Amino acid sequence: MNFLLHKGYTRSGIILIIMILNFLAGFQDATAQEPPPRPIRINSTAQVLSFGAFYQGASGGTVTIDPSGLRSASGDVILLTLGYTFTPALFQVHAHPGTVISILNGPNAVLNGTPSGSMTLHIGNSIPASPFVSTVQFNVAIPLYIGGTLTVGNPGANPPGGYTGTFQITIVRE
Repeated sequence: MNFLLHKGYTRSGIILIIMILNFLAGFQDATAQEPPPRPIRINSTAQVLSFGAFYQGASGGTVTIDPSGLRSASGDVILLTLGYTFTPALFQVHAHPGTVISILNGPNAVLNGTPSGSMTLHIGNSIPASPFVSTVQFNVAIPLYIGGTLTVGNPGANPPGGYTGTFQITIVRE
């Protein structure tokens, strides 16, 4: 559009008039992207992933803890109680309502034994299932349970004892 500048009108004044006319006609200015999501907070010391006590036969097998806390075995692994607890990992997530949260499992982890041996841990599913949306206020913790499967070798490879290690998960706020 070409406008003739009349005496007393400036170019910025004409642009302002055009903007006002656009607004009155129902046109709206473009806006910038929405603000970034608010941060989340995670408490990772709530409860560790623990497989309890078990005995393996000559060929070994697996021990699985699902996110609800149920324990099962495969192969010739026999689950024992003996007073040892078995629990899924528990993380407490604090997020604002409407925040989408996804869990990405890291690689398999190696658990080293005392006095010797090692086992492989495969990280399992979660409750709530990934992805999920926060429906509570930030000050209310969302319990996030993570299960896993432990691959147990024969007694020569995995002698009785304590096995410890760490695993990685990534919690993504979308």
